[in-house]
Amino acid sequence: MSSEAQPSESVWLAGVDGCRNAWVAAFVRPAGDEIRVRVIAQFAEILAAPERPAIVAIDMPIGLPERIGPAGRGPESAVRPLLGQRQSSVFSVPSRPAIYAADYREACRVALESSDPPRKVSRQLFMIATKIREVDTVLRADAEATSRVFEVHPEVAFWRLNGARPLDQPKKVRSRPYEPGLALRRRLLVEAGIPERVACAAPPRGAGPDDLVDALACATIARRIHQGDARPFPQTYGRDAFGLPMAIWA
Repeated sequence: MSSEAQPSESVWLAGVDGCRNAWVAAFVRPAGDEIRVRVIAQFAEILAAPERPAIVAIDMPIGLPERIGPAGRGPESAVRPLLGQRQSSVFSVPSRPAIYAADYREACRVALESSDPPRKVSRQLFMIATKIREVDTVLRADAEATSRVFEVHPEVAFWRLNGARPLDQPKKVRSRPYEPGLALRRRLLVEAGIPERVACAAPPRGAGPDDLVDALACATIARRIHQGDARPFPQTYGRDAFGLPMAIWA
């Protein structure tokens, strides 16, 4: 039975963000305040969770080009102009061969060869390459999973929740949680229908406070996708060599 045919009270959606060695998943209903947040070791386990989420909105690149042109990967180019001083939170994704390189040095060499103009891989992006590969591997093997997994970005989600205006506070400063920025994001989550008790809760073991607010932000976009109120960036998007869509939804 498709999610559209199911009673809304039986449907679950999920917002997912990477955390240290795992994923933090926020399972939500299309409406209401029933929310389950937990850390899950493998991405495939989220898809097969007891909630069986009809929509999974995940903060991870989906769709990897074989080569990168002057404008970069389409989704990053489309959303950066929206974010003002938060643009740096959108990492530049290199080619698929660079993502699958064995180490950082090799990734940079391959990225240089598969980009025009030649550019290396940022260390921040390479730190999540394992997670990008994990999601990519699952989606390439399972067309049904691909139909319910959508790429999102927390800062673009908060841009949307903030009335299509960029946020003026970071959530971390010098790699440490920044409370004014976190408080701003929690307020936007509450205004979007996330209960305050959830938005302001301590994160589950293995996740940080920024991971929790990001997963909840992704969950608000999962709701909008389910309701037909979200759109892709870019609006006319391409697919990679394996048919995976290349778009950030908000």
